[in-house]
Amino acid sequence: MKSVRIWSLLCLIWMGVLAASAQDTGKEKLKVGDAMPAITLNSEVYGKVTPADLKGKVVLVSLFATWCGPCQLELAEVQKTLWPKYKDCKDFKLLVIGREHTDAELKKYNERKKFTFPLYPDPKREVFSLFADQTIPRAYLFGKDGKLIHASIGYTKAEFEELMKTIETALK
Repeated sequence: MKSVRIWSLLCLIWMGVLAASAQDTGKEKLKVGDAMPAITLNSEVYGKVTPADLKGKVVLVSLFATWCGPCQLELAEVQKTLWPKYKDCKDFKLLVIGREHTDAELKKYNERKKFTFPLYPDPKREVFSLFADQTIPRAYLFGKDGKLIHASIGYTKAEFEELMKTIETALK
């Protein structure tokens, strides 16, 4: 009986260590006022995006994974609310980036989800690593001057509404 208790305690400690290691360190790579990292995205479906394509625009970088529950909620809200409002705005660019996903995976995913906004692959976390080490979804909004004006981790309806207000302000 004593060995079962010790084994259970060791398992609990191990699970705690795993949970702690899965969390962010608390140290963010970007803070409000920082310049947008110089990213280049390549998609067989949506083409190439370079830093020059983003200059002078309000840019929303949304980092997600197809298996992430909160990401699904956020992307559904992007499809329902954000994309219809800003898809034709010449001063706005939406970059939805699939962490550790290929074009083929994102194409298959999008066939199921029926999103009408572009999904860009980041199979080796090269873009993601410029923004963070862990945790998705993440949203980074950059103003026309290329500086970070809003950042969020995770998804809540209230946070998304705040993001929408910030986009509107940035576009004025």
